[in-house]
Amino acid sequence: MSELEIGFWVLVVTTAVLLTGVPIAFGLTAVAALFLLIFEGPSGLGTVAVHFFDEINHFALLTIPMFILFGAVIGSSGASRDIYEALHRWLARIPGGMVVASILACGIFSALCGSSPATAAAIGKVGIPEMRRRGVSEGLASGAIAAGGTLGILIPPSIILIVYGIATEQSIGRLFLAGVVPGAMIVAIFSVYAVLSASRQRRQDSVEPETYSLAEKIVILPRVLPFLGLILFVLYALYGGIATPSEIAAIVALLSALLVIVMYRQFSFQAWRSTVAAATRESCMILLIVGAAGFFSYTMSKLYVTQSLAEWIIGTGLEPWLFLVVVNGFLLLLGCFLPPVAIILMVMPILQPILEAQDFNMIWFAVIMTINMEIGLITPPVGMNLYVIRGVAPDIPLMTVLRGTAPFVLLMIGSIVLLAMFPGIALWLPNLLMGASL
Repeated sequence: MSELEIGFWVLVVTTAVLLTGVPIAFGLTAVAALFLLIFEGPSGLGTVAVHFFDEINHFALLTIPMFILFGAVIGSSGASRDIYEALHRWLARIPGGMVVASILACGIFSALCGSSPATAAAIGKVGIPEMRRRGVSEGLASGAIAAGGTLGILIPPSIILIVYGIATEQSIGRLFLAGVVPGAMIVAIFSVYAVLSASRQRRQDSVEPETYSLAEKIVILPRVLPFLGLILFVLYALYGGIATPSEIAAIVALLSALLVIVMYRQFSFQAWRSTVAAATRESCMILLIVGAAGFFSYTMSKLYVTQSLAEWIIGTGLEPWLFLVVVNGFLLLLGCFLPPVAIILMVMPILQPILEAQDFNMIWFAVIMTINMEIGLITPPVGMNLYVIRGVAPDIPLMTVLRGTAPFVLLMIGSIVLLAMFPGIALWLPNLLMGASL
């Protein structure tokens, strides 16, 4: 059996195993061990534990549990509600201001927590009922939150960009900077669509906008500005070279806990225990996937599958941009079935040498890949954010949510096209602040 045939059967078996609902870490480990046993014999399993633990023995991985704890602390407080309310008061007179406020709240909360499902859940609990109460259609309300929530894996601090940086040995600071402008661009594109869509609905319904006095707009800002200050602190400390990403993550996790205690009087031991437990579970899940994916990648390399696939793709003679289209199509398909962390850790060991051979910038590709993964979060059958929205608004039919997210999917595909045509959208800020990458 040739190496490519082995790779085909690995793909078939892996897909079948993961579709059974087995936890991803256990599924990947089992498949990798099975193929090592078949083609290398029992001796091939002698280094399983070594490769598994070597993969998670990286100081940089400390950023993951710390930023997850940071997000869990923010999510357990009333910060999401206050951010939403502040934006709503300032944008109430704009057509679709409620929807724009929700999208901006998603963008800000994404920068606070780095998790898409957490963003969709936190903002959705407050935003969807409020938008529906003020006459926004169920489709637009649910679609805006589901799509806005996906920004959690693009706008720094992003867990996905951290995982990508570790998997591809790229600068996490440069990756964070690369996500800033595209993230702001997508927020702006989403907001323009919301304004146009809501303007049409307002004309049809003849709804008068709410109004707030300047005092009412200002009074809520003290509850929001400290958390925005944390974001600025992360950016300043990280890009000013004051501390490493792992150190910064630990500091902001502690500062966020102190802010929640002071501002929201959250002293309950039980509440803190639940928050830390939730963050621990999510961190362990991601780190197990990292270890399993590392062992899986080792197996593919050991069986010469990744090298053979790279040689075959280069041998097809596809033009670089046609190759990029094919890769994005492949990633979109994977995104319908697998979470972003698993996709990055499974495919980047294969794709990276091919992309570098065709002179694609790995920082720029990280942004394109992340937006691609965002689309997967709002497309069935896995579509994590779709089910989060169903959880916070169970009376909205799934088909309504899907219709609401469809325009946002098209807008994100358009954003990928823009980034492909103008790489400077992603690379301008990191090159400006950290110098041009080699």
